[in-house]
Amino acid sequence: MGKLFIKNVNLIDGTGSELVQNTNVLVEDGRFKAIDAEASAAEDAEVLDGAGQYMLPGMIDAHVHMMTEFKPLEQRLVTPFSYNFYAAMEYLNRTLNAGVTTVRDALGSDLGLKKAIEDGLVKGPRMQISVNALTITGGHGDGFNYSGVVTDLMQPHPGMPHGICDGVEEVRKKTREMLRAGADIIKVHATGGVSSPTDHPKFTQFSLEELKVIVEEAKFRNGVKVMAHAQGLEGVRQCVEAGIHSIEHGIFLDDEVCGMMKDQGTYLVPTLLAPVSVLEFAEELGMSKTAVEKSEEVIEIHKESFTRAYKAGVKIAMGTDAGVFKHGTNLRELELMVECGMTPGDAIVASTKTAAECMGYTDIGLVKEGYVADFIFSKENPLENIGALKDNDNIKVVAKEGVVYKNIIGE
Repeated sequence: MGKLFIKNVNLIDGTGSELVQNTNVLVEDGRFKAIDAEASAAEDAEVLDGAGQYMLPGMIDAHVHMMTEFKPLEQRLVTPFSYNFYAAMEYLNRTLNAGVTTVRDALGSDLGLKKAIEDGLVKGPRMQISVNALTITGGHGDGFNYSGVVTDLMQPHPGMPHGICDGVEEVRKKTREMLRAGADIIKVHATGGVSSPTDHPKFTQFSLEELKVIVEEAKFRNGVKVMAHAQGLEGVRQCVEAGIHSIEHGIFLDDEVCGMMKDQGTYLVPTLLAPVSVLEFAEELGMSKTAVEKSEEVIEIHKESFTRAYKAGVKIAMGTDAGVFKHGTNLRELELMVECGMTPGDAIVASTKTAAECMGYTDIGLVKEGYVADFIFSKENPLENIGALKDNDNIKVVAKEGVVYKNIIGE
């Protein structure tokens, strides 16, 4: 990969430390070699002039669905199965260009898509995958409608086991099937959801015993963590008791469960952008009337729960649920977190350092010597205007492992 000398940048390193003005960074063989590097380090290196831009670590989205983007049902029904894989290439490209260099796919991407990125066949962010989500019969993730018509979001295929399972032995086997298919993390639908046709976000799904078995099979047998779609309070409480690693969405939280999450080190991945986007783009995305109504019901409660968790000191990792809405709009999530009381600096940490920790990485998420050289440039200072990050034209440079994928500094 050689050497890359980055000069004249204002550095926000992802640790929450103060901005470092007018500094240089040396990248060598895809990793940060030196921070505040001497000008002499530019010898025999490719030079990237930051021109006073703001350099940050590559952003990390801990909750996406890269294989899909919601569309009206009629359009989904007439789309050839394999077309979705080609469409995913566009979603991946948009996500990377937006400044997101690492994602955790929470349902829908199989091992082939992840490997295609790793082998350089497709450009996109680094991926962790859950393959498919475990869900109960009639729960969130079961596409059965009252008409009898089944409209599953993901069709089972080689590499994509179906996720429905009921009872301890079925969830044990289904967890093993996901691990066999290459899952880096197990995803479970522990409560109902906004988009599902036959349940409600408050509905509790798997039993505590079933959740413990999922954790046992994933974590204790295979060293894999479990992420839980959990929106209702009782479902969240059961997930924390079962030892689940991260709570996704967490719409209905109270002080007690926030305290439990803090004490156990459970992460919250809030996805504030999901219900906001459902309401803004409902017609374009083909969202059902029930999904719109449920989004309207939960949107303010969701924000209040986020604020409660943040004030309680719960570890928060940025995640968006992109795929429920348009890919490439991910970094709007930071603006929403700040609107709910988080400082801009903490929002950046949640989207870099903490998100990396949530995903188990020890060498990404910071601009730090020895770390993988994922970084972005922002024309505006996000510590003063966090909303600048949501503007893709403001993200002037995106690099992953020291390779620059986007450079529009001169535009």
